[in-house]
Amino acid sequence: MSVTFAKGFSASGVNTDISSNKEKLDLALVVNNGPLDAAAGVFTSNRFSAAPVQWSRKAIANGHIKAVVLNSGGANACTGEAGLKQSADTAAKVAEVLSGENVVAPDDIAVCSTGLIGELLPLDHVLAGVDKAASTLCDTEQAGIDASTAIMTTDTKPKTVKLQGTGYRVGGMVKGSGMIAPQLATMLCVITTDAMVDAAQLQGVLATATEKSFNRIDVDGCMSTNDTVLLLASGASGVTPEPQEFAGMIHDACASLAHQIIGDGEGSSHDIKITVNGAETEDAALACARAVAGSNLLKCAIYGNDPNWGRIVSTLGTVPADVAAYEPEAVTVDINGVRVCEHAGAGIDRSQVKMEAREVDIDIDLNHGSQSASVWTDDLTHEYVHINADYES
Repeated sequence: MSVTFAKGFSASGVNTDISSNKEKLDLALVVNNGPLDAAAGVFTSNRFSAAPVQWSRKAIANGHIKAVVLNSGGANACTGEAGLKQSADTAAKVAEVLSGENVVAPDDIAVCSTGLIGELLPLDHVLAGVDKAASTLCDTEQAGIDASTAIMTTDTKPKTVKLQGTGYRVGGMVKGSGMIAPQLATMLCVITTDAMVDAAQLQGVLATATEKSFNRIDVDGCMSTNDTVLLLASGASGVTPEPQEFAGMIHDACASLAHQIIGDGEGSSHDIKITVNGAETEDAALACARAVAGSNLLKCAIYGNDPNWGRIVSTLGTVPADVAAYEPEAVTVDINGVRVCEHAGAGIDRSQVKMEAREVDIDIDLNHGSQSASVWTDDLTHEYVHINADYES
């Protein structure tokens, strides 16, 4: 049911001729109907952050967002002052169409875009699309599906989540399939809740949940200019949630959406979970897991159903000792439960590893501490190359 699962939210997804696919839904609008309009956000750390990211960072600084407008078909990134003006004009248009008895200010509107970098949007289509989207706003399940479909680019399916808390709800949608690295992903994400929560609490739980979910997936090691994760609270349930339960709900929502991104990685045929145990610190475990997840040689091997542990330990060995301390002779590697490497050498013959399933589990034990961390990635396939060679070319 996506973003409309939580009470107090309406949404729509419409076709506005922004995308090169003229039949595709390409603009979504999500509106918080209150009574609260608390909001939090996490954005890309890419220094070439897109105009919509720059606008939305400023808009959310006061902890209040009334609506989010999102488009596919163009990133509006690296477009200079003209791009910033497009984001401002889009926010102003949304504020105008939503203003009734209560005036909505442009600063109450977040703007998100995804698509090709370096080109301005067809602004007349965007603004006409805002009118169209506002006229079709609804709180139904289909409205949520339409919104989640409109933000897709190379995604093959919408990605949504809905969770029931104690008297309140959490819903959400995300787009993401390629340009996915462990500093968010090429993703636009909106999570909604009808719980009574203020902006400070929202920001705290979102930052923690993002770090443990979206920041631990890696399809291709590439960081986007447009990554945006927004968490909006309407308060429509009237329920003030127990803090620990609420934090767990937001974590679970982010984890589900992140896993769905990996499951739809461009052209992928395997989802790979890399877990590093036995590290001195969680940061050390995470550095090792991220290094292994970034190995294109390993990704290609997994695509070929080859549990090639040599590609794991060779990459693991590139992590500096001052980042992750361990003795190579103490390291073990299991692939799908088979101990293929032990004491810096061969273990059980890798032919014993079953590789037919979509999910592949790689478990590395440094045997040098008690901390652990996991990163999800995909294999690297011919189809990934085809998708990205042909994308907007």
